Amino acid sequence: MKARVKWLEGTAMVGESGSGHAVVMDGPPEAGGRNLGVRPMEMLLLGLGGCTQFDVLLILRRGRAEVSDCVVELSAERAASDPKVFTRIHVHYIVTGRDLKPQQVERAIALSAEKYCSASIMLAAAAEVTHDFEIRPA
Repeated sequence: MKARVKWLEGTAMVGESGSGHAVVMDGPPEAGGRNLGVRPMEMLLLGLGGCTQFDVLLILRRGRAEVSDCVVELSAERAASDPKVFTRIHVHYIVTGRDLKPQQVERAIALSAEKYCSASIMLAAAAEVTHDFEIRPA
């Protein structure tokens, strides 16, 4: 896997993925940014959300669950001083579907967190990562 980040101006940059996609990142105004894009640490958190959602949906679909929507809400705390690493991350899944069983959703989340989601496993080595979920009927 490869990526490239090119500086634009101030603290703005464009990240280009090896698969050919681009995203703008920037810093806050108080650090010289113009707030043109997501912060790099926000991008890391978004990557975790996308990685685990991908896994959970794949596991549920393989189990023939009728999922019509899935939202992953993430909240994180960071260290007060540099390096301001994540110290705690909470991942909340909102899974919508027909006849979804709590055990089935819980198992999919556990498999993602403990076996499949590279981002989750990597971040859990540095921060406390917790999970919970709610099921909504379709």
